[in-house]
Amino acid sequence: MSLTRRALISSLSATALSLTAVGCSSSKDDANGSGGSGAQGGTQKIRFGYIADFNGASLLAIADDQGLWKKHGLSPSIKVFTNGPIQIQALGAGDLDFGYIGPGAMWLPAGGKAKVIAIDTLTDADRVIAQPGITSIEQLRGRKVGVPEGTSGEMILNLALKKAGLTEKDVKKVPMDPSTLVAAFSSGQIDGAGFYYPLIATIKKRVPKLVELAADTDFPDHAFPTAFVSGPKTDAALSAKVVGVLAEANDWRAAHKDKAVSLAAKMLQVTDEQAGSDAANVELLTTADLVAKTKDGTVDGWLNGLAEFFVGTGQLAQAPAPGTYYDGAAFVAAAQTAGKATAR
Repeated sequence: MSLTRRALISSLSATALSLTAVGCSSSKDDANGSGGSGAQGGTQKIRFGYIADFNGASLLAIADDQGLWKKHGLSPSIKVFTNGPIQIQALGAGDLDFGYIGPGAMWLPAGGKAKVIAIDTLTDADRVIAQPGITSIEQLRGRKVGVPEGTSGEMILNLALKKAGLTEKDVKKVPMDPSTLVAAFSSGQIDGAGFYYPLIATIKKRVPKLVELAADTDFPDHAFPTAFVSGPKTDAALSAKVVGVLAEANDWRAAHKDKAVSLAAKMLQVTDEQAGSDAANVELLTTADLVAKTKDGTVDGWLNGLAEFFVGTGQLAQAPAPGTYYDGAAFVAAAQTAGKATAR
């Protein structure tokens, strides 16, 4: 039975956490454990989720390596999740304090299920892929197409279908979690998929002649921001501390991309080459860029574009004002404070 969007939002947090993999950024974080935002040794404990890719892992790995958590009075327990919607489910249930999502899950904050505390990167990791011999989106008509619902995989599939004059009703859409999709495509059980890197790279090892039918770059009128999120009622002062960590880590990443790739690779337990290949699908933005783009309305434009798309897919009833789920002023204040502290 497929997981509906309503079930995705309302099902118990225990289900969400059962889908997490065992993972953390360091043994030091493990020792801190999870369990909310209490203080320990002068630091505040937080529980932070991420997705196992360069976007999701790199800033957390940098923060650990550079001692930024301690600098900002935080003690994190960091866990890996399979996608953004499951993290937002855990945030809403109070089982997670902060997380990371791709653009395909932005309909959930826009729908009031979480708050965006910081934009991370612009991504080009999403693809519609097909088995060898299928050379166009139109040839997917009537065929089985796998997709992790509520994610950027579903987003890129819907964009590609619309561009080809088709809808989801023209294909046999098969909702599945990412690991199941990898296995199903690799064994030929599905004909195509709306999916994303780095997991597509895993499939390519098994189906080297797979065809990429559509990519984020095929839609220049859209921007695809990744983001860090909190629960809808997370303490503003705590969020400001986390933004401070992310802002400093972000500038370190921009200045030391090769080292950031290595740190992310270590955290993800992959090779530098694999992490670097994933990072190639990313446009990095400095904290100063993000502050400027927040102030001039560029970020609001990105979020409006995604919200309008999600209205078209039925994931949102209407496009809300970005300020209802992204507090740009709070991000700017926290990021600039972190910048001044770094400069001293």
